[in-house]
Amino acid sequence: MRFTLLTGAVLLVSAQANAAIEQQLTQCAGITDKLERLVCYDNLAASIQVTTVTNNTTAPIAVAPVVTPAAAPAAVATAAPVAVAAAATNVEDNFGMEVKRVQENTTDKIYLNVESIAEDAYGALKVTFTNGQIWKQTENRKFNLKVGEKVFIEKAALGSFLMGTESRNAKVRVKRLK
Repeated sequence: MRFTLLTGAVLLVSAQANAAIEQQLTQCAGITDKLERLVCYDNLAASIQVTTVTNNTTAPIAVAPVVTPAAAPAAVATAAPVAVAAAATNVEDNFGMEVKRVQENTTDKIYLNVESIAEDAYGALKVTFTNGQIWKQTENRKFNLKVGEKVFIEKAALGSFLMGTESRNAKVRVKRLK
């Protein structure tokens, strides 16, 4: 019997607390000015007692007093709107440009002169260039190349690279060894 009375009392108290929060939320939602509405929501969130559990002990956190919507314009008159607007503009200006800026600072194609050519046991070319780079063919296609020939290596899809010459349309997929 005591348990049911205790449970009923807890439910009644929590229902009243939820009703008060819902009423305050509707008041905040009724504010037409965006900044005032945000301040109202922030103050409502700050007014709710937040508890943290640390090492099996519960300690309440001090919260700021609630500012009524009538007093909100005075609290908003600080420089916060200017900083928020500047940060929002900067974020909006940079949105989607991160990848583009990285691409602007990279080279998509390089030209190299062949110093030596070797074939592995499977017939894949291992090409050494005059700048010391060594690239290996990863495809099984036949690709003719001569020492002293000028070739290009360009970026391809999914981080791969293609080697080719300007004199013909053939390209072969390669990877860098050194």
